[in-house]
Amino acid sequence: MRLVKFLNDMFKKDGFILIDHNSKRYQIGKPFKDEPIEIYLLDKNLNSKLYLNPDLYFGEAYMNGSLRIKNGTLSEFLEIAFKNIGRDNISAYGKVFNKIKGTFKYITNLNKITKSKQNVAHHYDLSDELYDLFLDKKKQYSCAYFKNESDTLEVAQQNKIDHIIKKLNIEPNQKVLDIGSGWGTLAIEIAKKTQASVTGITLSQNQLEFSKKKASELNLNNQVEFKLMDYRQLNEKFDRIVSVGMFEHVGKKLYSTYFNSVSKMLNNNGVALIHTIGSINPPRSSQPWITKYIFPGGYTPSLSDIVSPIEHSGLIPTDIEILRMHYAHTLKNWKKRFLSKKDKVLEMFDEKFLRMWEFYLASCEMAFKWGDLVVFQLQLTKDIKSVPNTRDYIY
Repeated sequence: MRLVKFLNDMFKKDGFILIDHNSKRYQIGKPFKDEPIEIYLLDKNLNSKLYLNPDLYFGEAYMNGSLRIKNGTLSEFLEIAFKNIGRDNISAYGKVFNKIKGTFKYITNLNKITKSKQNVAHHYDLSDELYDLFLDKKKQYSCAYFKNESDTLEVAQQNKIDHIIKKLNIEPNQKVLDIGSGWGTLAIEIAKKTQASVTGITLSQNQLEFSKKKASELNLNNQVEFKLMDYRQLNEKFDRIVSVGMFEHVGKKLYSTYFNSVSKMLNNNGVALIHTIGSINPPRSSQPWITKYIFPGGYTPSLSDIVSPIEHSGLIPTDIEILRMHYAHTLKNWKKRFLSKKDKVLEMFDEKFLRMWEFYLASCEMAFKWGDLVVFQLQLTKDIKSVPNTRDYIY
C-alpha cells in the first residue's frame, strides 16, 4: 500500500500502528510504547486520500468518524506527526493540489466587504456561549503572552494586553482605533489605562452587541465607541491604530489596500501595532482544512508577504517582534478547557462539531509547537522619531 510506504518514509521518530478497512495491521515508524497509538481507517477511500492530500483529508476523516484513534488521544498522535513533519510539506501531491487551489482562490477571492462579513460570521457568530467555555474571562481570542509557561491563561492574556499598550506608547486624550475589536476588551483596557478615546470596529454582530453592553456597564460610553463596519469604510484620523488577530482574515490580495488604509488613517506622528499569526517559511498556499472549515478567506502570511505592501504604503517598520511558543501555550490552554466541557459543547452542537473543534485546536497547537507558525507583532509609524530609540519604554 502506497500510504504505508509514504508514512514510513515520513515517521523517523516514534511511530504508531495503522489498521486499514480490512483490519490489516501495519507498523509505521518505530513505536516505543508497549501499547502504541492505533489509527483505524474505516473507509477504504482513505488509503488514497491520505496519500494524496493528508492536509485536508486527515482532519475530515477525524471529524466524520471514518478515522479513529485508540491507545492515545488526537493530541498525542498529532504531537508525533508534527515532530516528524516539522516545517516541511506533508505530501508532494498535497502541495501541488493546495497550490492549485491557492492560486485559484487568489485570483477569485477579493474578500470584498460583504464576503468579509460572511467569513467573520462563519466563525465568530457561532455562539458566545461556545467561546465562554474555553476563553479567559476577558474573552481574548488571540495569542496570549506567557512570561512563564506556568502562567495561567488569564495572567498571560493580561500580559498580552499590557505589552501591546506599552508598545503603542499612548498619551492621554489621543484617538485610538482598534481594527477587529473582538469582544471589546482591548479597546476598553486602553481607555481605562491611558485615558485615550477609543473606537473599535468589528464585522461580528455578536461581538458588537457584547462590546457595547460591556462599555455601558463600565460607564465608558463617553470614551469608547464600537461600530459594525469594515476598515475600508472608515475615513478618520487617529493617533494610534491597533489590530490584534484580524490581519489573518484580510486576504493576501488586499494587503496593499489594508496598509494603505492604515497609513491614510494614521496621523503623521502616530503609531500602529499589527499583531498577526505568521509563517517563518516562504509564502505558500493556505492550510486547506482550516480554510474550508474554520477560517474561510483566511491566509497566514510570511514576513516577505507583508514587507513590500508596508514599504509602498509609506509606513515605516520601527519594531518587529516574533512571538514563538506563546500561541502553542495559548492553544494548549484553550484545548484543555474546551475538552473539559464536552457535555456542554454537545448540548449546543453535535459530535461532528466537537471533533472538528478538537482537531482545530490540537492541530494548531502542534503547528505552533513543531511547525512553521509564529506570531508577528509589527510596530509601524510614518515618522521614524515617533517612538523612543530603545525598548526601555516597553519593558
